[in-house]
Amino acid sequence: MILAFDTYYFENKAKTVCLEFEDWNEDKSFKVHTEIIDSVSEYIPGEFYKRELPCIISLLNQIDLKNIEAIIVDGFVYLDNYKKYGLGGHLYEKLNKEIPIIGVAKTNFASIEKYKKPLLRGNSIKPLYITSIGIDLEEAFQKVESMAGEFRIPTLLKELDRLTKE
Repeated sequence: MILAFDTYYFENKAKTVCLEFEDWNEDKSFKVHTEIIDSVSEYIPGEFYKRELPCIISLLNQIDLKNIEAIIVDGFVYLDNYKKYGLGGHLYEKLNKEIPIIGVAKTNFASIEKYKKPLLRGNSIKPLYITSIGIDLEEAFQKVESMAGEFRIPTLLKELDRLTKE
């Protein structure tokens, strides 16, 4: 099983959505988990994980974590070439380094070059940026590349983004 997370912030709340699916190339068959949390932390530049990690952990506590192949997060695993943790790295630690984490970021983070790989999909000239922990970066890249959809953002990740804002 694969889990993909995204969170949308509004007013003083956060809506976290998780899509649960079986195959990397899935485009229609998935289960949706969702939760809205009140009184979320303010965004602090460079410490985004402090805002989003509690939302993901809260929703993960409602999901059976047996047989999880990987978790996809909207963001980076590492923030720099010295492996300073981003959201994905902190999530990996919280899960006792037992579940691989794949970061899929839509915008580039300037201070990391070594541990990220740009992925061009469809006809887009703007890449997604893949980072990973607990799984080889090349393997993570290939898994995201194989996800269904002919556009830049894989179909299920696009659906995930839509559901968070719904």
